[in-house]
Amino acid sequence: MPTTPMTLRGAQLLREELQRLKSVERPAVIAAIADARAQGDLSENAEYDAARERQGFLEGRIAELEGKLANAQVIDPKLLDTDGRVVFAATIDLEDLDSGEKVSYQIVGEDEADVSNGRISVSSPIARALIGKHVGEVAEVRAPAGLREYEVLDVRYL
Repeated sequence: MPTTPMTLRGAQLLREELQRLKSVERPAVIAAIADARAQGDLSENAEYDAARERQGFLEGRIAELEGKLANAQVIDPKLLDTDGRVVFAATIDLEDLDSGEKVSYQIVGEDEADVSNGRISVSSPIARALIGKHVGEVAEVRAPAGLREYEVLDVRYL
């Protein structure tokens, strides 16, 4: 299975979720199944069915998180020889050359992307256009609304 790039923050969030699922959620579901089982006839026991369904979902999510973490390539941009270039996990300040609007984005893994919080996926059109650019260069992004141009104002490695 190929490795997936991930920021330190993204890997930490996945580890925290995995820990919570294993130490809090899993025991709660096991207890709910035991309580429902104690009620008797399992063939018409909605609580038992719901708890078993929740257990299946939970175990699937645990396996998914373990797989993602096992295949993660955690990248710390501070440790990279970047020479001022835009790279994975860098935070970039941009100016939209058409509107003059200034925005700031961090390029992150697909699971970490959250545009409303300034985190864009490495596979997004804007991230692909920015990778390798230096301060002062212009990135052309083909968006559904047409061609957009962004000037790189600053590149930070946080």
